[in-house]
Amino acid sequence: MQKSILTPIFSTFPAKPRYRKLLCRAISGNFNPIQTVRQNAALNIFTTPQLPPTSVYIHLPFCRKRCHYCDFPVVALGSNSPTQTNDNEDDPRISNYIQLLCREINASRVSFESHSPLETVFFGGGTPSLVPPRLVSSILDLLKGKFGVTSDAEISMEMDPGTFDVKKMEEFMELGVNRVSLGVQAFQEQLLKACGRAHGVDEVNEAIEIMKSCGVENWSLDLISSLPNQTPQMWEESLKLTIEAQPNHVSVYDLQVEEGTKFGTLYTPGEFPLPTDVQSADFYRTASRMLSGAGYNHYEISSYCQDGFECKHNFTYWKNKPFYGFGLGSASYVRGMRFSRPKKMGGYINFVRNLENGMVDYTGNTNINVGDLASDIVMLSLRTAAGLNLNFFRCAFGYSVVASLCEAYKPFIESGHVLCLNEQRRVVTADEFNASLNEDGIGRGLAYIRLSDPEGFLLSNELISIAFGVIAP
Repeated sequence: MQKSILTPIFSTFPAKPRYRKLLCRAISGNFNPIQTVRQNAALNIFTTPQLPPTSVYIHLPFCRKRCHYCDFPVVALGSNSPTQTNDNEDDPRISNYIQLLCREINASRVSFESHSPLETVFFGGGTPSLVPPRLVSSILDLLKGKFGVTSDAEISMEMDPGTFDVKKMEEFMELGVNRVSLGVQAFQEQLLKACGRAHGVDEVNEAIEIMKSCGVENWSLDLISSLPNQTPQMWEESLKLTIEAQPNHVSVYDLQVEEGTKFGTLYTPGEFPLPTDVQSADFYRTASRMLSGAGYNHYEISSYCQDGFECKHNFTYWKNKPFYGFGLGSASYVRGMRFSRPKKMGGYINFVRNLENGMVDYTGNTNINVGDLASDIVMLSLRTAAGLNLNFFRCAFGYSVVASLCEAYKPFIESGHVLCLNEQRRVVTADEFNASLNEDGIGRGLAYIRLSDPEGFLLSNELISIAFGVIAP
């Protein structure tokens, strides 16, 4: 899933409706928000959008049924969709879509003099594990031919319980799939049914056993909190069973009720049978406590991992690096330009046809809106435990911006929601922070800022909005 309808508690990042209008203002006399990379060499620290992408997202939209919370662009195939690889005929809805997807990849222009091979490939959906392995192979072969793929590339696939067996898993692994994101969501039958999930607890247990028996060395388990009628005891049970399953990575999402979904018709956020905001926050705290206590690193707002098992592909997003996206509703970030494809199949078909006829150009340009870039970097950096590198940020955007940001965060430093670290990543005290708010201190004594876990992450909406206000006053 590339779009986040399942987001960390209180961390649905605020929209930036004022960006395009207000970022033409200068924050200081020497801060020009519209300039080229060549006009400010210091920006090279943060101008990875101008580099050739080394990551690609592939959207495979097929599901057995649409979940009640889902507003992704998906194609529901029906609950009896094949899970095995020995079916003689492919569903034409799948095979026709794969042909269309490959046409898009073939028609996409690569506008770089040199191009590094892909380091990450992510098959998202939908439920990509419903696609026959031989069709996935055709996509990978095309990517290798057009862009190249490194021998140690992270190739991830989202998979749902009940959509694959041992044979199918082994075939995906033979193709090079080396990371699995398993969409469990809950370990209680009543919650899975209430969400409209196509699988049950028996299929969850079977899928976990397949991960182990096939020797999948890097796999993640996804959970959703704040579901209708979900109790703290249910949530603790799901976390306990997750820890016992020993995935390398765990993603914990908070339910977001979206308009146009069945949940959007049935429920109002914060009202029974959905939890209150206070209860949702407690779910988040419980996940942080239990998973951290089990040895998982809380390295990003919604992500936990064992040492060395961070999702490399997602770091592409969090580090604001460029990426390709192909398929229905997918997004690309190339040469500083973000571009999304149509979410309806008819529109996507027309888009591919126009692309083949040379009527679509989304390759971007060499101009970067520095204000947008600064805002994106702060927003994405504060998602992670690493936080924002103040020295790099100062070199790129100037002392006054960093000083204003630190000043705005002073009350939250004192409350413990924001942490400031020195160059050795030691948390500095509020007194040390105040004493270092000068040109010599920022970037040295004050080297990083990050949100605390879990309280700062819970307040991320407000804290990131404050940063936006500093950049675009």
